[in-house]
Amino acid sequence: MKRGRLPLTALRSFEAAGRLGSFTAASQELYVSQAAISRQVRELETILEKPLFERGHRRVTLTLSGRQLLESLTTAFDSIAITLDEIAGEPRRHALVISSEPGFASSWLAPNLRRFNAAYPDIDLTVDSDQRLIDFRNSGAEIAIRHSIDRDAWPRTEARKLIDVMLIAVVAPGLLASGPPVLTARDILNRPILHEENRDNWQNWLSGVGVRTKVPAGPVYTDSALVLQGALRGDGIALVDRLHAEEAMQNGSLVQLFDHALPFGAFWIVARDFDHLSKPATAFIDWLETSIRRQIAD
Repeated sequence: MKRGRLPLTALRSFEAAGRLGSFTAASQELYVSQAAISRQVRELETILEKPLFERGHRRVTLTLSGRQLLESLTTAFDSIAITLDEIAGEPRRHALVISSEPGFASSWLAPNLRRFNAAYPDIDLTVDSDQRLIDFRNSGAEIAIRHSIDRDAWPRTEARKLIDVMLIAVVAPGLLASGPPVLTARDILNRPILHEENRDNWQNWLSGVGVRTKVPAGPVYTDSALVLQGALRGDGIALVDRLHAEEAMQNGSLVQLFDHALPFGAFWIVARDFDHLSKPATAFIDWLETSIRRQIAD
C-alpha cells in the first residue's frame, strides 16, 4: 500500500485497541466514542480483507494478522513519539508495567523500589500485585515475578530463575518470650502456628528436623504476605521465605527459630520473549537481579 493511501486514523484506532485489549479502553485513550473505534477497525479490516480481532462476549482477541500488525504499529508509533519529544526538547519518560505476586511485591519489592527510582528516574513504573497466571496480551504488563516449583508453570512464555525460596521458622520476640519455652523443634507444636495455603509446608519442615507427628491446626492464609504480617503481629510461629523475613529479622521484629530451611521452589522472572523486551524492562530486570545477588552476598 502506498504511503499516501495509508489509513492513519484507522491504524491509530486499531493500535490502541490491540495494545489495550479493549475497544472501550482505546476510546478513552483517544477521546472518541467506542463506536468510532469499532468503525475504524472495521474499515481497516475491509481494506485488508482479513479480520484483525476475534470478537467475543465483552472482549476482543487479536488474530494472527492482528498481532503481526500491532507489533509493527506499536514500534512505529513509539519511535515517532520519541522523535517528537527529542525535537521538542522534552525529556522522554518511559512507562513500564510489571506484575508481581503480592508477597514478593509487599515484602521485598516495595521496600526496595526507591533505589530503582533513584537509578532510573526517567522510568514510570507501575506494579500490578497479582498472583494469577499472567496474560501478557491483555494485562498490560511486560514482565512478571511469580513463584513456582519449576519454570514450566506458564505456557507460551519464557522464565528466568530469580532466587530460590527457602522457608524458615520465625516468631515475634514478644510471642517467643511468653508461654512455654521453645528449646527444640518439637516445642513449636505447643505454640500457635500459621499456615500458607495448606499444612504441608509445616509437615515437611518438621520432618526435616526429625519431628514426625501431625501438624496442629491453625489459621491458613492464601498469601505469603498475610502469613508474614501475622507473624509480625505475634499471631503465631510462621514459615516464611528467608528473603521476605530478612528486614524484619535485622530490625528485631522477628526471630528465626533453628537453622533448618525448607526448599520451596523459586521466584521467577517471566516474559513473553526476553530478546524483545523494551529498554525499561531490561533495565528493571538487570536492577532486580543485581539487587538480589547483592543482598544474598551480604
